[in-house]
Amino acid sequence: MPWLSILMGVPVLGALAVAAVPRGNAKLAKQLTLGVSLVVLVLTLLMAFQFEAGGPRDQFSEVYQWIPAFGVHYAVAVDGIALVLIALAVVLVPIVVLASWHDAERADAKRSVKTYFALILVLEAMMIGVFAATDVFLFYVFFEAMLIPMYFMIGSYGGAQRSYAAVKFLLYSLFGGLLMLVAVIALYASAGKGTFLQPELIGAITDPNTQKWLFLGFFIAFAVKAPLWPFHTWLPDAAAQAPAGAAVLLVGVLDKVGTYGMLRFCLELFPDAAKFFTPMVITLSVIGIVYGAIVAIGQTDMKRLIAYTSISHFGFITMGVFALTADAGAGATLYMVNHGFSTGALFLLAGFLIHRRGSQYIADYGGVQKVAPVLAGTFLVAGLSSLSLPGLSTFVSEFLVLVGTFERYAVPAIIALSGMVLAAVYVLWMYQRMMGGPTAESVRGFPDLNLREKFVVAPLIALLIGFGFFPKPLLDVINPAVQETLTSVQAPQFTPAIPAAADQKGAGE
Repeated sequence: MPWLSILMGVPVLGALAVAAVPRGNAKLAKQLTLGVSLVVLVLTLLMAFQFEAGGPRDQFSEVYQWIPAFGVHYAVAVDGIALVLIALAVVLVPIVVLASWHDAERADAKRSVKTYFALILVLEAMMIGVFAATDVFLFYVFFEAMLIPMYFMIGSYGGAQRSYAAVKFLLYSLFGGLLMLVAVIALYASAGKGTFLQPELIGAITDPNTQKWLFLGFFIAFAVKAPLWPFHTWLPDAAAQAPAGAAVLLVGVLDKVGTYGMLRFCLELFPDAAKFFTPMVITLSVIGIVYGAIVAIGQTDMKRLIAYTSISHFGFITMGVFALTADAGAGATLYMVNHGFSTGALFLLAGFLIHRRGSQYIADYGGVQKVAPVLAGTFLVAGLSSLSLPGLSTFVSEFLVLVGTFERYAVPAIIALSGMVLAAVYVLWMYQRMMGGPTAESVRGFPDLNLREKFVVAPLIALLIGFGFFPKPLLDVINPAVQETLTSVQAPQFTPAIPAAADQKGAGE
């Protein structure tokens, strides 16, 4: 069964159906979108149950000629890394749909309600495609196509400065995409293989200088997308102005394309260049960890604060990717998933608060836990996951990244530990100012989470706690793909702190 094509086709067909709904029937458009997203989730789970963790790396493969004259194929497949990121996307989409039930109904929205929900489904198809693509040119197409629905979601349904934020997001992304396009064309010409299929291009570029230039083209594009310091400046504006649901998909999934691309393309296609530039990337990562955390402490806007925490978290992920150990690689991949759930919960809860109070500013809140204890409690759990509290899933991934990095780069790992300390400062201080203390007059009438909002938050909290105590199912899938990636880079490998299986331990040793 062509699982991946079906997973992309269903949301596209769903988007067309939503677009065909009469303009005045917004409720039907929402219900249809939610139904389609749940169907995609079920199909993804069925596919995931058939994935063989110890089997071939690329599974559910489909390869068809697309542009034969240039060796371009419609080629999709998943390894363990791509599978967990696709699962992240399809889990978040129905949650975002349910959370965004009223987001598009604001009076100053530039487009209709049904358009907003159709864009979500189109974006879902693009997200699945970008993680599944095994043809470099096809990957680039999805890489750029994702920008369009997100641009309209921010620019048409965002806050007061939405136009500025949407244009800034688009320009930064197009700049990175242009560099990547040049690198993709140069890769095709330099390899001399007559194909864009990524597995066939591994090992094709042997000249060190060519590898370095191509690596930089891909890496900068991915660093902008991630975003990695100093390519990060578009993220706080975009996340602050985007509707809460769009911010979840932007930071929780779209930005992971950058770190996924580093792991899947930069390391495997240009291994010598990756090792050459590793000290530079590790340095940028450590700066990003500390910078993002320090700047987050000084924020007065809760959504900008969450965005800056993500810059710090992406520093951890990038450091884990380029530490070139199996501990750090598995931790970085697991971090991508856990960050999506953690930051997604924070953005959605921030959206619920803003819907009640009408303000994004931290100073406009106070004493929320006295009038809305469930909202405050779930916000605390999401915040504690952001600071990697033991028992929550982000702790496992951050621990693996730090252990794996310490094995080869002790000083950067020690400096990165300060990011955990600073995280406790910005999370607990934000919680204290918003949820603790005397109840602000404007907060006294706050309703607690309603049934719909509880259904939104409950799965994310359950995943954060569940994978915090039992991350093995994810690591069983992730570890073999990380091991094969490191083999292609010919880097020393170490067994993850939480082994996937005994035979993987033997392979790591």
